[in-house]
Amino acid sequence: MGSEPPSPPQVVEEGGEEEEEELSGGEEVDSRTVPGRGSLLTRRGITLRVLLKDGLVEPGDGVLSIHYLGKKFVGDLLCDGKIRWVETGQIFNSPSAWATHCKRLVNPAKKSGCGWASVRYRGQKLVQYKTSWLHKYQPSAEMSLASEGEDEEMGEDDDEEGKTAVQTDERNRKSKPEPHEISLVSQRRGERDRVPVRYCTLGSRDSARDPHTLVELSAFSAINRFQPFNVAVSSNVLLLMDFHCHLTSSEVVGYLGGRWDTNTQLLTVLRAFPCRTRLADRDSAPAVEEEICQNLFMRGLSLVGWYHSHPRGPALPSLQDIDSQMDHQLRLQGSNNGFQPCLGIICGPYYHGNQGVASTITPFWVVPPPEQRPNDYGIPVAVEVTYVQDNFLTSDVLNEMMLLVDFYRAAPDLVQFSQLWSPETTVLDKIKGSLSGHAPKDQAYSQILEHVYNQLSNSH
Repeated sequence: MGSEPPSPPQVVEEGGEEEEEELSGGEEVDSRTVPGRGSLLTRRGITLRVLLKDGLVEPGDGVLSIHYLGKKFVGDLLCDGKIRWVETGQIFNSPSAWATHCKRLVNPAKKSGCGWASVRYRGQKLVQYKTSWLHKYQPSAEMSLASEGEDEEMGEDDDEEGKTAVQTDERNRKSKPEPHEISLVSQRRGERDRVPVRYCTLGSRDSARDPHTLVELSAFSAINRFQPFNVAVSSNVLLLMDFHCHLTSSEVVGYLGGRWDTNTQLLTVLRAFPCRTRLADRDSAPAVEEEICQNLFMRGLSLVGWYHSHPRGPALPSLQDIDSQMDHQLRLQGSNNGFQPCLGIICGPYYHGNQGVASTITPFWVVPPPEQRPNDYGIPVAVEVTYVQDNFLTSDVLNEMMLLVDFYRAAPDLVQFSQLWSPETTVLDKIKGSLSGHAPKDQAYSQILEHVYNQLSNSH
């Protein structure tokens, strides 16, 4: 999990015909200074070098961005008009080359980047800077601007960009500093009753839609896919995760550590790492996440996913969860285009729609929307998982449980364990019953857990 030294910058020139038609530096100047002689500079002829040269934009770190299917990419604008992707240090010759590269990471079927309609400079689309340049230097060229495929650029991505930019920016402002690949400690609002909707009823993104709308999971077979990886989850992971989610009426999050075997395509989840911090506490999040990263490294594990709770609601992903999962999948994949899955798990401990006392635990993954519908949400799909029963309760898990008890002991949203969950069952009995479903083979665990339960009883 340790950070690797940065690799030398790599110049990427992909992006298709759009780059081939962009002019070199000398030709840019000639075309602008000799208007009216059959050499009108179209939108495709204007490059970032032109805009820099004439002062419409300025070089700077992090001034460029792309929002695509819930993912945000950030780039530096260099003095020579090239773009450096902040995450990897790769250098791109044009907005279209950068946009195509980034969008293919999210959606491999993506054929073009529609760069000038997708890349933003300080929040405003670059295509608007093209228009400003032409208004200033070639006002007579306005009627010829919609040529050479520009309408196609605007039609494909403009809708998705406009509808998602505000909510994506808001989500990124709320997110905490992230350890290497993925940040889970983000603000979320309180649980409330929500009726799940079917994915097929969503249609295109709509900024007016509640991001906390729950969505039913699809099956891989329903979208003509096979699950691209196998998953095995340790029972101790489930026990610790379920315990964490039971302690508070507020939503909690945590990491999943394990290993990914590219030969067998098996993702093995071996450890849960609860985030012992309040979701609204921006100050403590970096330290908590750094500690978890160190724990992963010391145990020789990789970050393979995340979990969070829906305390009193169905264990189904919200629209916000779908976008977050897409973001996490991309981060774990990294920049080398290799495939590594990222598992999302939702735990619903106190939803009265659950059968019996056991929490509902839902593993899920998100498939990018079809290429012909780029403005749709990702498709949340159920992941089939093999649960592996551990032989005994490890000291690591027991220690984490005690640390969680200490952390939530004085919290105002600590669950009242002596209250009734049902007419004949207290909340504490409900917790015991739910955790018993993840019991290790060694039955001595029950005596150990009684010590933890006694600590819970004394927390009020």
